[in-house]
Amino acid sequence: MDAEPRSSAAASDHPPGQARRRALGEFLRSVRARVTPSSVGLPAGLRRRTPGLRREEVAQLAGISITWYTWIEQGRDVSVSAHVWARLADVLHMTRAERHYLFELAECADPDHGKEAPEELPEGLQACVDSIVVPAYIIDRAWNVLARNVPLERLFGGWPGGEASPNLLRYIFLDPAALDLVVDWETRARRVVAEFRADTVAHTDAPQISRLIDALLAASPTFAHWWTRQTVVEREGGRRGFYHPDLGKVFYRQITFNLAVRPDCKLVMLLEDEPTPGGR
Repeated sequence: MDAEPRSSAAASDHPPGQARRRALGEFLRSVRARVTPSSVGLPAGLRRRTPGLRREEVAQLAGISITWYTWIEQGRDVSVSAHVWARLADVLHMTRAERHYLFELAECADPDHGKEAPEELPEGLQACVDSIVVPAYIIDRAWNVLARNVPLERLFGGWPGGEASPNLLRYIFLDPAALDLVVDWETRARRVVAEFRADTVAHTDAPQISRLIDALLAASPTFAHWWTRQTVVEREGGRRGFYHPDLGKVFYRQITFNLAVRPDCKLVMLLEDEPTPGGR
């Protein structure tokens, strides 16, 4: 069992984070109320004044003290480890979206994220990407390309084509074609590493991501150089330039969206942009 909680009136009355803690407690109470005792192996015939599990039952099943769990539901300022949140999510049979919401409120990374094999995209997302008239693609947290459209393949000279498991980082750092395609490749490569670090800062121990990082460190001196610099930036989009084999130098404005149905994935669109004066 984890250590006993510590709390104080001064800490619980402190404004910063109070609304978030209150929302977290209300969310846990709501989920607890819908979990049936039989679904967690408890006798179903016990008389209950309220539906769902009791606080002491949740605490016992999660291996924490009833005082600690009560304080969490009350929105008090207590220190809770990521593994305790994970146990609570399991005990309360949270869906993927609920689990993601829990860890967002708790402001920590899910320790179980990425341990399972990657799932296919929900039905309809490939059709969504196909319907976009500009180059577009979907990547997961490891920057595997899970969906792309024909305009993207035309821009990238056929890539990813028939690759079974295309990965944008491997393309940028290990495929010579990227050096010819990307305008100012060195600058873009530096930023890409910083963006990837920001995406994976809490998930570098996930097997798929750690294997990818190890492979890039061994095969790409440029990736290794910038990875050791510890730079972090958000994948915020912006202007992108490419040397198209038929159209010459072309520019796009990159727009990135997080996917509600797959929080670990992003939809990226490249909107045509005008060249700057002087051809730069």
